[in-house]
Amino acid sequence: MLVSMKYLLDKAKDSDFAVGAFNASELTLFRAVIEEAEKLDSPVIVQASAGEFNFATRYFYDYVTKRAAVSNVPVALHLDHGHTVEEVIAAIQAGFTSVMIDGSMLPYEENVKLTKKVVDIAHAVGVTVEGEIGTIGAIANSDEGGVTNITYTKPDEVVDFVSKTGVDCLAIAIGTAHGIYPKGYVPKLQLDLLKEIKKVAPVPLVLHGGSNNPDDEIAEACRIGIAKVNISSDMKYAYFKKLNEVYAETGGFVPSKVMMPAIDAAKEVIGQKMSLFNSVNKASLYR
Repeated sequence: MLVSMKYLLDKAKDSDFAVGAFNASELTLFRAVIEEAEKLDSPVIVQASAGEFNFATRYFYDYVTKRAAVSNVPVALHLDHGHTVEEVIAAIQAGFTSVMIDGSMLPYEENVKLTKKVVDIAHAVGVTVEGEIGTIGAIANSDEGGVTNITYTKPDEVVDFVSKTGVDCLAIAIGTAHGIYPKGYVPKLQLDLLKEIKKVAPVPLVLHGGSNNPDDEIAEACRIGIAKVNISSDMKYAYFKKLNEVYAETGGFVPSKVMMPAIDAAKEVIGQKMSLFNSVNKASLYR
C-alpha cells in the first residue's frame, strides 16, 4: 500500500524502530527494495534525490506508485534533498507521498521561510514534508550533496524550527556523511547530542548518510529515537560489485542473467539494514 511518510514515521517513533529509506531510481534497485521489504514484512521508504528523479524521469514513478499501491507492506515514496519549490512540485505531481526541502545551507531564517512555503504547498495535498537543520557531510561518490565541515544540529533550534515551519519530520546532523567513507576514515556519531535533541523534538527524527557507519552506532541511534535512516551507497555498492563480478566471469549481457545476482546482493544489504533498524515484521502494525 502506498502511504504518507508521516503515517510510517509517527508509528515508528511511538514503537521504537526506524524505517529504512532506500534510494532507488531504476527498476532493478527498486525491485530489490520492495521485494525484500515484502519478504521481511517491513515498512519501507523508496526515495530519490532530485538528480536521481531527473535521471529516472517522472514516468518511471508511474510504475513505482502502481507497484507500491498493490504491495502488502506500507510504502512511502519520498523526494530526498529537494532544494527548490519547483523540484518539490515535480515530485508531488509524479505521485510522491513525501518530499524533503533541504534549506540547511541557507541562513537559518531563510531555511525557515523556504521550508514553511513547501509545507504549505505539500500539506494542501496531503504530502509529508521533511526539513533539515544542521548540515550533512559529503563524500565524492555521493549524489545527495553535503558539505566538507559538518554543522551539528542545535537542540535549542529544533522546537523553534518545527513550530515555525510545521514539518512532519526533521533531518538532523550528528556526524554522518553521504557516500562511502574513504579507507581509514571512521565516523563517530554524536549519540549524546542525539539524546539531547530527542528530549525536545516534537516530530520524528531522520538520520541521513546511514551507509558505511558502524552497525552498533546505527542500532543505538534507532533505539535512542531515530525513526528514519537513509541508505543509498551501501546497497548500490553491493549491487554494482556483484554486477561487475558476474560480467567479468561470464562476459554475458542478458539482463536477467547478469542483473539477478546483483539484485540478490542488494537484497542482502537491504535485509541486514532492516534488521538493524528493527523494522522486520513491523508492517503488521499498519494493518
